Amino acid sequence: MIWANSSYADTYKAFWGYKVGIDFSDFQLIKPLLLWVNDGLMAIFFFLIGLEIKRELLIGELNSIRKATFPLFAAIGGMLFPLGLFLLLNQNAETAQGWGIPMATDIAFSLAILNLLGKSVPLSLKIFLTAFAIVDDLGAVLVIAVFYSTGINWMYIIISLVLLALLFFLSSRDYYNKYLTFSLGVVIWVLFLKSGIHPTIAGVLLAFTIPIRKKINFQTFVSELGVLKGEISEIEVDDNRALPKAVVYKIDQLEDLVDHVQSPLQHLEHRLHGWVAYLIMPIFALANAGIQFSAKLDFDYGLVINIALALFVGKLVGIPLLSFLSVKLNLAELPENVSFLQVIGVAILAGVGFTMSIFIANLAFAGDLVYIGSAKMGILIGSAISAVVGAALLKYSGRAYAASQLEEG
Repeated sequence: MIWANSSYADTYKAFWGYKVGIDFSDFQLIKPLLLWVNDGLMAIFFFLIGLEIKRELLIGELNSIRKATFPLFAAIGGMLFPLGLFLLLNQNAETAQGWGIPMATDIAFSLAILNLLGKSVPLSLKIFLTAFAIVDDLGAVLVIAVFYSTGINWMYIIISLVLLALLFFLSSRDYYNKYLTFSLGVVIWVLFLKSGIHPTIAGVLLAFTIPIRKKINFQTFVSELGVLKGEISEIEVDDNRALPKAVVYKIDQLEDLVDHVQSPLQHLEHRLHGWVAYLIMPIFALANAGIQFSAKLDFDYGLVINIALALFVGKLVGIPLLSFLSVKLNLAELPENVSFLQVIGVAILAGVGFTMSIFIANLAFAGDLVYIGSAKMGILIGSAISAVVGAALLKYSGRAYAASQLEEG
C-alpha cells in the first residue's frame, strides 16, 4: 500500500503489469506478473490447502462424523451468514457477484494471531479453528470452481481429468513418483488455465492424488535403522580422506529408508509450509494489496462497508449460532477445555479473510478497478477489526476460563 501510494506508484503498476511467458509454435502462455502470482503461485498455495484437507479427512480432526460435526456446523455458519448478510445489504446489482468474498477465512493469518496469544489459548481451540477453516477453504474452492469459472472448454477438462485419474490410480496402488507427479501436474495446470476453470483448482485436485500411506511402518524403520547404524559403525573411516564406497552405499540405503517411512503427503505438506508462509503469501499480498488512495480512484463505499460488515458480523453471528445449535441438538460436543466465549472469540477472528477474500474479489470483479479496490478496502477493514477484537476477546476469555476452572477445582 505504501508503494502504491508513493511517488513510485507508476512502477508498482508497471512491475505487476509486465508480461512474461512462453511463446513457441502454436502454443502461447504470456501473462502479466500479477496473473502469474494469482494463477501460478497461488496454485501451489491451493495445493497445500488440498494436502491439509486430505490429511484432516483421513487421519485428522475430520476423519469421523463425531469429530467433524462441531467444526462442520461452524464452517457452514461461517459461510452462509456472511454470504446472506452481504446479499441483504447489497443495493447494487453490479456488485452482487461479490457474495463469495466474505465467506473465506484466512487460516494462516488467524492461526498466527492465535499463536501470538500463547498459553491463554488451549490447543483444542487451535485445532477447532484449523478444522473449520479447512472446511471453509473447501467451500471456497467449490465456489471458485462452480461460480467464478467462465467459458469452459470441456475437451481440456476431459484430458486433465484423465491425467488426474491416472495419478489417482497410481496412488491407489501405492505408487508415487515426485517427478511424474510434478510433470503431469504442470500439464494439468496448463489445461485448467486454458479450459476456463480457474487453475488453482488443479492444485487442490492434484493434492488429492498424493498418497498418505507409508511404504514401511515406524517400527520397521527403527529396526532397520539400528541395523544400518551397527553396520556403518563397523566400517573404518579416515576423516582426512573421502568416504569409503561401503559407507556411501550405506548412506544411500539410509536415504531410501527415510523416504520409505515418510508419508508423501505429510512430507510435501511439511516442505511446502515454509515456502507458502514466507514467500508465496507475502508475494501475493504485495501484488494484490496495493490499493491507491487518490482522487483518481472512486471507491464504492457501499461495497466497502458491506464486505467489512459481512466479514465481521457475519462470522460473529454465523459460527457461534450454528455451533451452539449443534451442541443443543446433541449433534456435536464442545471441544475439551473450550468455553462458549472462546468460540465467539475464534468466530470473530475468522473474519480475517485476507488472502482467500482478496483472491475471490479479483475473480468476482475481474477488470473493474473501482470494485476490486473497494472490495480490497472492505476486506482490509473487516480483517483488521476482526483481528483486533477477536484477539482481545480471546485474551480475556482465556483468563476468565482459567479462573473459573481454578474456582471449580
